Amino acid sequence: MPRIPTDAHAPEPPGNSPDLRETGTDFERLAERALSRRGFVAGGVTFGAAAFVAAAGGPRPLAAPASDSRFGFEPVAANVLDTVTVPKGYRWHVVARWGDPMWSNAAEFDPKTRGTGASQERAFGDNNDGMSLFTKGGRNVLAVNNEYVNRRIAYPSGKPESADDVRKGKAGHGVSVVEIAERGGAWSIVRDSPYNRRITADTPMEISGPARGHDLLRTAADPRGERSLGTWSDCGSGRTPWGTYLACEENFNGYFSSSDPALQIGHAFERYGIGLEDWGYAWAAVDERFDIAKHPNEPNRAGYIVEIDPLDPASTPKKRTALGRFKHENAELVLAANGRVVVYMGDDERGEFLYRFVSDGRYVEGVDNADLLDSGRLFAAKFAEGGRGEWVELAPETTGMASAAEIRIHTRMAASAVKATTMDRPEWVAANPKKAEIYCCLTNNKNRGRKPNKGGDPTPVGGPNPRAGNLYGQIVRWRPDGGDHLAAGFAWDLYAVAGNPAVHSDANAGSRNVTPDNMFNSPDGLAFDSNGMLWIQTDGNYSNEDGFAGQGNNQMLVGDPATGEIRRFMVGPKECEVTGIAWSPDRRTLFVGIQHPGEKGNSHFPDAGDSVPRSAVIAIAREDRGPIG
Repeated sequence: MPRIPTDAHAPEPPGNSPDLRETGTDFERLAERALSRRGFVAGGVTFGAAAFVAAAGGPRPLAAPASDSRFGFEPVAANVLDTVTVPKGYRWHVVARWGDPMWSNAAEFDPKTRGTGASQERAFGDNNDGMSLFTKGGRNVLAVNNEYVNRRIAYPSGKPESADDVRKGKAGHGVSVVEIAERGGAWSIVRDSPYNRRITADTPMEISGPARGHDLLRTAADPRGERSLGTWSDCGSGRTPWGTYLACEENFNGYFSSSDPALQIGHAFERYGIGLEDWGYAWAAVDERFDIAKHPNEPNRAGYIVEIDPLDPASTPKKRTALGRFKHENAELVLAANGRVVVYMGDDERGEFLYRFVSDGRYVEGVDNADLLDSGRLFAAKFAEGGRGEWVELAPETTGMASAAEIRIHTRMAASAVKATTMDRPEWVAANPKKAEIYCCLTNNKNRGRKPNKGGDPTPVGGPNPRAGNLYGQIVRWRPDGGDHLAAGFAWDLYAVAGNPAVHSDANAGSRNVTPDNMFNSPDGLAFDSNGMLWIQTDGNYSNEDGFAGQGNNQMLVGDPATGEIRRFMVGPKECEVTGIAWSPDRRTLFVGIQHPGEKGNSHFPDAGDSVPRSAVIAIAREDRGPIG
């Protein structure tokens, strides 16, 4: 997630078993014991008993690491090295990095100029984020989001100064689809593969679903409101059982500006962060569709989930408006028992919401499921104290909005109308493959208990957001009633509350399963492996000072949902975010994203010397070639 120029991602200085949901003497005693352990009181606000007891691991003490541990690796120590650190018995190498050519007739990366518009259109994009690996006929095709470009690195002067600079910036965004192959024990891009494809901010897209053709989506270039150009600021990702990739548009607002400095910004634009100035990309100077004074409907055509077929280079990506418009983090898709598709999604901004989509149609293997994400019901989550919650449908009857189309375009306002629970920046959502259980990273929220969200909704301390001025984040999990993803109700708890127990003795120490040996801040990326182990990636404060002392660079950890134990698996290079994860078909290679190394100028990863830092996808493998997860 980009942290410059907005502060939206700025680094800041066991389960719901019935006994935990019951009230009475036993529960109160457990709560009192948990609360007294560290005196969990911060800023005069005490944790809700249910939330903290669950976060602390419940009534059962966490077991010490056993010889039959499911982890299969020795944890690594936090550090501030400018490299990737993996456990003993593991190794890593670079698979693809920003600027690597995808075709043999494309120019090699030039560290002095950092490339041109033409070279970037034929090269791997910048700041890779969410990813998925697809296979066909023994070939491996990796789809990778390219969230944004680091202007101070992409441009020698630190900013775009010409039309070609803007062209390069737009080409650095979007999605890179590349075939990769393992040769001599190392994975790399297969140049000239028929599957190689760059999807950028200028790629033709189809608008589908309830909002297709709505007046708010019609422009001079597209008077029918059915086709748009490009995808950008794609953050996390998802995949479907019918073999497609879901790219999730997040901070789309930072690319629009106004040529009229006196233009009045309405509430709808304010709610989505659209203003008179962009974040320094200068796209409107070259492409007037990004000028809201001239094309006020254009921002309404961004902020969706884009479905891409990575195995059909001729296919047109589709913006699936039925899944709502907001700052999408990722899309976790599961199948309900009756075959309906359920998609869990977070809106990554302080005080925004968690969502669930349920398809009208049912998935049937072997038939055409191409349009299952075009029609369905959209819900927002309400969390109550005591470990219960419900999904509230966003419909005209509940929101007061005129139509399903309007709800899909102004989804944040719809969720506000039903008084959904404001969350501490919901990031990646992951579903446990072993049971009906879903996890979400709530990465941080310095405004919790202090300021409302952009819609004026209060952000009280409590429930799954138990700390005022939350700088460390937490991981919430919920279990749908009856194990049914279609159920309206669910039970929730906190799997982990991040913090620094080496510095703090209050709420900022974190939950009991966070220790000086595994502590972290700002959980962000999240994924389960095939064994039901939870992989946690961070994008937080890497200063290694004050309240973050001892936490080092951003990292990737592994958690055991059954015991609550968490171990650090990997540490990234300086000033990076660790984000994006995928496995090879044989599970012997783990692909991980290293985003924005050296974003403040203090890294040369992945090359040596005084090289330009470049975001990259790396491959991690065991030296004995055994499976990982």
